[in-house]
Amino acid sequence: MTERRPTKVRVGALKVPGATLHHEVRGEGPVLLLIPGGSADAGLYEALAEDLADAWTVLTYDPRCFSRSRLDSPVTDQRVEDHSDDAYRLIEAVCPDGERACVFGTSASAVVALDLLSRHPERLERVVAHEPPVVETLPDAAVARALFAEVRAAFRRDGAEAAAATMSAGIGDPEPPKSPGNAEVAGRTEPPKSAEAARRTGAQDAPEAAGPPPLDPGALRRMHANFPVFVEHVLCPFTGYVPDTAALTAVADRLVPAVGEESGRQLTARPVRVLAERLGREAVAFPGGHIGVVERPAAFAATLREVLGG
Repeated sequence: MTERRPTKVRVGALKVPGATLHHEVRGEGPVLLLIPGGSADAGLYEALAEDLADAWTVLTYDPRCFSRSRLDSPVTDQRVEDHSDDAYRLIEAVCPDGERACVFGTSASAVVALDLLSRHPERLERVVAHEPPVVETLPDAAVARALFAEVRAAFRRDGAEAAAATMSAGIGDPEPPKSPGNAEVAGRTEPPKSAEAARRTGAQDAPEAAGPPPLDPGALRRMHANFPVFVEHVLCPFTGYVPDTAALTAVADRLVPAVGEESGRQLTARPVRVLAERLGREAVAFPGGHIGVVERPAAFAATLREVLGG
């Protein structure tokens, strides 16, 4: 079997109001925008983008306050609507006039994807929102709101490790894991697990245990450097976002609410189930948990390909 050659990456910088966005484009075909969540940047999606570039023009980028993108002024609390406008302008720049793009977002970036669909449905073919933490949809929203405020307070008092521990404790336990993973999404800061570590924990029989491939070290460094900005200026504003259910109901056939098959009753998984029910949709199970895109990248890509119809 002939190995597939790495896809050529076209790198650009798009000026938008208040920022310049680093973005990367791979492949040919209909446009698929992958929005990175948490403190991640375009590096989160390198494997996924490479996998899908045979069928789509895959567009990834660093959000305006992270990594290689640059703000025109010092960072302040971020607005979902500004990030949504950035995504829209990227689609406008890359997608031919009149054609619709597909969008995938996970965690905080799924919140951006929901806002994008509610305000610019004319430019979108399908939107996959994987575990958006829109906790205001929950009956116990006040509890969740207090948790994220405490995560930020813990960061201010004691630093990133304390913030991550507070977040993990408050979100709750997932289903028993089926495979090892590595990433930093929605404030998770675990280092990559090596193949040797997987063997020591007996995970070698799990799907993709030999590989989720480790993220590029440079990308990991950038994401760790983004974490303070995420906790201080993104976490609370984004989790406080209230979806426009009336606007989303009108285009619900274009929305794929997605939940990790191992997420169980975690706080990060509950809101999308509630939102799906309100919109008359069924949440689609994706491999792995909240960070399934890096826990089980090949299976995750296959499921995304299926729901996008490619």
